[in-house]
Amino acid sequence: MSLTSPRAILFDLDGTLADTAPDLAAAMNRVRAARGLAPTPYELLRPVASAGARGLIGASFAMKPEDEGYNELRDAFLDTYEAFIAVESRLFEGIDALLANLQEYKLAWGIVTNKASRFTDRLVPRIGLHQSACVISGDTTAHAKPHPEPLLEAARRLDVAPQECWYVGDDLRDIQAGRAAGMVTIAAAWGYCGHVEPATWNADALVESPLHLLNLIRAQVLNSSGSITSSAVQ
Repeated sequence: MSLTSPRAILFDLDGTLADTAPDLAAAMNRVRAARGLAPTPYELLRPVASAGARGLIGASFAMKPEDEGYNELRDAFLDTYEAFIAVESRLFEGIDALLANLQEYKLAWGIVTNKASRFTDRLVPRIGLHQSACVISGDTTAHAKPHPEPLLEAARRLDVAPQECWYVGDDLRDIQAGRAAGMVTIAAAWGYCGHVEPATWNADALVESPLHLLNLIRAQVLNSSGSITSSAVQ
């Protein structure tokens, strides 16, 4: 595997940096409870959490955006989620160490998500991601992933060429967007991943854990600089 040494690491949010599925699933089941319906099992909702309202409503109500009544359900879900946005959401194990090392290596890092800014503005500081150099939400630009524009906007804000960025995500759309932006793409197999095996996404690398990603970054930084000062990586 041959990867270019990064100057910046960009991350998807849900399912990559943060395990937000518990709060997303809980909001979906609050909507069901308000309609007198039994909860949808968590194991059915978790894999589609990265797909947001579309994925969760699809799994819980078997409805698509073009179906009658979808918009009402979507609005109810989003309002409910906003009210309970950071109850159980946490960073995945190993993310804290990963981000600390990025700072030590003097690598910028940012967030590029399809989550709307009304949610990211509330969630990001509450789960310890306030040091992100940029946050590009689903409504920051005129397009959302898999379009490359959100990633290109992040590169502009970081003043880094796209080809010097790595984009890490747990959904096929992340890899498609990163590839279209000319970035190195990393599939985060610890995330939700939908119902598609991430090994089939044609990412430049597939990593099983934040530590695995950290070691991959470390190797590239070491190869590039010839030395590394971090004592946090064994």
